Amino acid sequence: MRRPLIAGNWKMYKTPSEAEKFAQELKSIDIYKERDILVCVPFPAILSVSRVLSGTSILVGAQNMYPAKEGAYTGEVSPLMIKDSGASFVICGHSERRQIFKETDDFIAEKVKAALDYEITPILCVGETLQENEAGETFSVIERQLRTGLKFLSGNTIEKIVIAYEPVWAIGTGKNATPQQAQDVHRFIRKLIEQNYGQSASCIRILYGGSVKPENIDILMAEADIDGALVGGASLKIESFSRIVGFQRI
Repeated sequence: MRRPLIAGNWKMYKTPSEAEKFAQELKSIDIYKERDILVCVPFPAILSVSRVLSGTSILVGAQNMYPAKEGAYTGEVSPLMIKDSGASFVICGHSERRQIFKETDDFIAEKVKAALDYEITPILCVGETLQENEAGETFSVIERQLRTGLKFLSGNTIEKIVIAYEPVWAIGTGKNATPQQAQDVHRFIRKLIEQNYGQSASCIRILYGGSVKPENIDILMAEADIDGALVGGASLKIESFSRIVGFQRI
């Protein structure tokens, strides 16, 4: 059985003091033994949030990183820095990084490898735009993103990653893929990885990220290949995030 993972992505919200206060509230969330809880916070808040959540089972992650230990990369943050600050996960290739900052599949692959080099779990994001979806290119786009994004990984390392399917057309729009649409893509991702890395890859967790809310988490988690959620806006309020963390399979 794959252990469910509910990951909150705070994006560019919450100052360090606001994040620390919210982390204190997170400690009141009911802890479920059969699932993992993760919050991916802005760089300046990683250290303080990690300290607040120390001793709990709530995990802390970063939202991005530069794939080098150190160097003349003004304004960037290395995997060593985020690990030393207390993060054990990092999001790689979020659709906003791909679209706004023009990150390529090859560059994202370097991030995935660098994360694993420093024993940080990468969450590799894949997903199609509205134009690609309407053109019937969903599966070809995701296959390209996966094949390139995982190109440095071997059978010994593939099990250490998490994948998040985020249909770009369903992020921040209020739209949402139906549970069946999401399941179809998740099943495609799982089969593709198993074909390339063997049956041992069946343990990889695949999260759904696309306007996940308290109203739809239960029905999404009822699907066989959806192992959790990458939650955006709904992770910023304790009430909604608590409800998502406390999902019930139906």
